[in-house]
Amino acid sequence: MSNLIVGRPQPTEHAPYYSLYIDRIADDDILAVLEKQISETLATINIAEEKNITKPYAPDKWSVKQLIGHLNDTERVMSYRALRFARNDKTALSGFEQDDFIPTGRFDERSFSDLKTEFECIRRSTLSLFKHLDKEAWLRTGLANNNEISVRALAYIMAGHVGHHMDILATRYLNLK
Repeated sequence: MSNLIVGRPQPTEHAPYYSLYIDRIADDDILAVLEKQISETLATINIAEEKNITKPYAPDKWSVKQLIGHLNDTERVMSYRALRFARNDKTALSGFEQDDFIPTGRFDERSFSDLKTEFECIRRSTLSLFKHLDKEAWLRTGLANNNEISVRALAYIMAGHVGHHMDILATRYLNLK
């Protein structure tokens, strides 16, 4: 991996909502965080698989497989945004409605194994993109969902988003915390 430490995004580099995810990440080496999350995330998902937990923890909540599918979809969207902005594409990008993705993703019909493999492949692809960016690319910004956002903010958001949902999986589905 690159030895480049890009630093934490400033509050001006993202919409305030994303602080929910960015603030979860204490480490300044975002590449190391993203890498470490692969094994940690797969380990937590493995517990759900071993316990055969597939149902939502409450009405109107996602199943475990839907949660994993959501992680995969969101990482793809955020990584695509990072690619466009890192390459200095100034085209404004639309938002996406996560709840609209769930029914058409048909995640409950897929195996845990398939969803885990997909997560790992997507994350490794994200890391491959990020580890080859220079400092200028990390600092570039673009417009997504009518909000200015930097490439480095997107990296922190991806890590924080996975951490957020793994905490939900651990506490509300698996009663681990």
